[in-house]
Amino acid sequence: MKNFFAALSALAIIGAFSSAAKADISIAAVGPLTGQYASFGQQIKDGAEMAVKDINAAGGILGQKIKLLTEDDACDPKQAVAVANKVAGSGVVFVAGHFCSGSSIPASKVYEEEGIVQISPASTNPKYTDEGGPNVFRVCGRDDQQGATAAAYIVKNFKDKRIAVLHDKTAYGKGLADQTKMAMEKLGKQADMYEAITAGEKDYTALVTKMKAVKIEYVYLGGYHTEAGLIIRQMRDQGMSATLISGDALVTNEFWSITGDAGEGTLMTFSPDPRKNPVAAPLVKRFRDAGIEPEGYVLYTYAAIQAWKLAAEKAGTVDPAKVTAALHSGAVFDTVLAKLSFDKKGDVTLPGYVFYKWSKGSYDYVK
Repeated sequence: MKNFFAALSALAIIGAFSSAAKADISIAAVGPLTGQYASFGQQIKDGAEMAVKDINAAGGILGQKIKLLTEDDACDPKQAVAVANKVAGSGVVFVAGHFCSGSSIPASKVYEEEGIVQISPASTNPKYTDEGGPNVFRVCGRDDQQGATAAAYIVKNFKDKRIAVLHDKTAYGKGLADQTKMAMEKLGKQADMYEAITAGEKDYTALVTKMKAVKIEYVYLGGYHTEAGLIIRQMRDQGMSATLISGDALVTNEFWSITGDAGEGTLMTFSPDPRKNPVAAPLVKRFRDAGIEPEGYVLYTYAAIQAWKLAAEKAGTVDPAKVTAALHSGAVFDTVLAKLSFDKKGDVTLPGYVFYKWSKGSYDYVK
């Protein structure tokens, strides 16, 4: 009888080790699932869910399935830190996120301390990788690249026009506006106005009146689609025909739902649209068949998870330190965006920014 119970105990121990060996690998996707920027959090969630579904359907990673946690940081720095601590306590080895630079930067300190790999699909402030730890990466561009592209276009096409530069005081918005303004000045173009707005306000009529008084013809905004849409509508309400120019935070169809026809002709910078990449065509179709338009950062999130998976397979483990080393190795990872690698800071080696124009409810490349 003793031998019988001893055998049972041995089998239980073996079974426990076997279960542990085959346990799911936990990863997280974090973005603003509530609040005025929730459309971008949904983009991150949609991209992450499809990536995990596809990886698991193909057998998982290193023989194990992935378990996805999705969390809401509301684009709030304090909530982002709380979420980072929560997912760290859940045992995740990788985070795809966050969206807002103001969330990614403080959250990255938690991930560095806890030894978790972070790849943001969307945070563009240079400080994110300039000051981040070795575990910090992004598959999007940087605001100094985006600002330089915006400034070159503005100076080439609107050098003799009166332009206002606005920002919303956030890490993303102010960073982008300042990078654009500095790049313009290097090219010999001064802004005729430089003003801060408060994100979340609904009434910008005083600002519009001020811009109208000094005959502003183009408005560059470092900020998000919600404020951009309201400013455009209120400009039109006052009979102001100025064109708004902004950055990648306008890459959501929600922008047009705010502006309607008033958004016609709005310009923005964004990376080359991955939906137009022939390699991505089957995936784009699967998203659309599922009722999801893979706009904005949907495919960037998918690619962030792809890159992490490929790095883990290269390392032969999901151990974050070894995956970090694989991501920094200069290896090229074949993703839905393109073949990409990361530099020593964790920035992606992909083509930079291009200009788009909003027209009739959608955006396309400026010809």
